Amino acid sequence: MGAAEAGFKTACITKLFPTRSHTVAAQGGINAALGNMHNDDWRWHMYDTVKGSDWLGDQDAIHYMTREAPRAVLELESYGMPFSRTEDGKIYQRAFGGQSKEFGKGGQAYRCAAAADRTGHAMLHTLYGRSLAFNTTYFIEYFAMDLLMQDGRCVGVMAMNMEDGTIHRIRANNTVMATGGYGRAYFSCTSAHTCTGDGNAMALRAGIPQQDPEFVQFHPTGIYGAGCLITEGCRGEGGILRNSEGERFMERYAPSAKDLASRDVVSRSMTMEIREGRGVGPKKDHIYLHLDHLPPDLLAERLPGISETAGIFAGVDVTKEPIPVIPTVHYNMGGIPTNYMGEVLAPTAENENAVVPGLFACGEVACASVHGANRLGANSLLDLVVFGRACALRIADIAKPGDKFPELKPGAGDESIAVLDHFRYKKGTTSTAVIRMDMQDVMQANAAVYRTNESLTDGCSQIDRVNDSFKNVHVVDKSLIWNTDLVETLELRNLLACASVTMHAADARKESRGAHAREDFKDRDDENWMKHTLADFDTDKGRTNLRYRTNIRTTLDENECKAVPPAKRVY
Repeated sequence: MGAAEAGFKTACITKLFPTRSHTVAAQGGINAALGNMHNDDWRWHMYDTVKGSDWLGDQDAIHYMTREAPRAVLELESYGMPFSRTEDGKIYQRAFGGQSKEFGKGGQAYRCAAAADRTGHAMLHTLYGRSLAFNTTYFIEYFAMDLLMQDGRCVGVMAMNMEDGTIHRIRANNTVMATGGYGRAYFSCTSAHTCTGDGNAMALRAGIPQQDPEFVQFHPTGIYGAGCLITEGCRGEGGILRNSEGERFMERYAPSAKDLASRDVVSRSMTMEIREGRGVGPKKDHIYLHLDHLPPDLLAERLPGISETAGIFAGVDVTKEPIPVIPTVHYNMGGIPTNYMGEVLAPTAENENAVVPGLFACGEVACASVHGANRLGANSLLDLVVFGRACALRIADIAKPGDKFPELKPGAGDESIAVLDHFRYKKGTTSTAVIRMDMQDVMQANAAVYRTNESLTDGCSQIDRVNDSFKNVHVVDKSLIWNTDLVETLELRNLLACASVTMHAADARKESRGAHAREDFKDRDDENWMKHTLADFDTDKGRTNLRYRTNIRTTLDENECKAVPPAKRVY
């Protein structure tokens, strides 16, 4: 939208109708220091985000995101986004995990701007409607296959129209990737079935590494058995987690923040309760989230979607019964490395911040890195909006509408077509679904909330085995018109690349930091591991190679905002 508004001829390639993108599932809200509920300062938000990242986040990008947050949220309001309101008409802000006042010394902050519990839905529809006011061209239900790279520059993408099977070579001087995460590499996750790491794998095939893929967020409250998300906003509105003894156990693990500690802390605490025999249910393998002590009119006003979801997928009336919940894969902190302007990086030994000309990324597919080792709730919509906006602003700075395209070399994109035909006519013996389930089981068992040397070593050999088995995949449908069998095979190819780099990067990181919790290395090791992982993937061999780069520990302007020095992370 920002690019179209700046006068650029803009196309959006999407494998779903735009308002079905997974942003629609975001519930809780978007963080910004608006100060509508109490005095607030974006520097406090910056401190919380650095602390939440367990000091792995890049502080220049965190500085930029938190400073720009109020401006971005007010811009959304000006577009007509229907935020919930306070009695005096201001944007309503709720409490959310890991958010504090006065650099962690002033108690719980109310910083999360919300539209009931359907914030992502409201935002996506608002932005889509707004984009239609500009001359944006939509290629709907087109599956992006590969980046077109030429002499180290991105010059467009190869895409397939799923409706009729036609192949399109779409040229562009600047390409922005906003393709989401790869939660579907796991068996149980809150992600839609479309979250298959397409953008991550396209970058890997183009020789661009994935940064910090080992950091996978487990949301504390996915519905037991179904995996559907129950927003952190429930606890922000006063919801309480209890074990089989009826104890509010988070008071033991996070005496100050309690149920609103950061997500990795809450997920580990729940897992410990279950391991120690205090889980609920016949198998004692989950936890109860209580909302039944809250007024029914508050639940109807602030958490209508959750009340409905819990009724459908857990069969409970939230006004009378607790919701059965369990930590569930939710978000990938890692992704395509970018700087704070959204430009994609391809670090080299000589230049750790080398930019890939013509290529940008934002949202979950990217790693700016504002989330570091652990994302705070309601910082993901903020990440998407701020850095999506940053991409448009940067493109407007470095390019002009009507700039000529570079000449394409003969045969550009032929390799993508060859791969498509290779899978289309593949006559293996194993179905896509069987290999996908094998991969998901390996990830679920070996790269979970708690990790050990044994689980990760076994996971590496198992995921390599699954990659090898993909050479024997069988595609039944040989047609091109709405060939979901073929598209799911291409998606599995993408997921396998993402799963492989995740497992191998987790095995290599010999410490516990944020969402990466190892039982054999229980402590954070700043001396050896306060650095970003860079994972490359050899698609032909199905193998991962690792290297590292320094994380950025300074802000954009030390006079405006000082860097946050490493400290012990307690809530």
